[in-house]
Amino acid sequence: MSRKILIVEDNAQNMRVIFMTLRAHGYTLLKATNGEEALSVVSREKPDLIIMDIQLPKIDGLEVTRRIRQIPTFSNMPIIAITAHAMKGDKRQIIGAGCNAYIPKPINTRELPGVINEMLVQV
Repeated sequence: MSRKILIVEDNAQNMRVIFMTLRAHGYTLLKATNGEEALSVVSREKPDLIIMDIQLPKIDGLEVTRRIRQIPTFSNMPIIAITAHAMKGDKRQIIGAGCNAYIPKPINTRELPGVINEMLVQV
């Protein structure tokens, strides 16, 4: 059975890069372009892992992550944050919100599948 990954990204080009990178690995890929949509997809589709952009319209990725973590069913779901913000202290804030890993943009398409694999093995 294919593992389901939700990609939450509002930038079409970034979404396309992530989607193309992961499609080659045989995952079932789900998409959301804002925080509200992400919460809806999570509750409806129950993905195995989420790739979460931090800067999102409507509800930012940190708040979406906090809300997901409050739902017992999803409290241990791996969430990988992706963001263009790579300032000192950002990683601590992102991990503190409940993300399991952090990948700065531009996304390293060689690194991303390995991080996902590590996260899914732990679940």
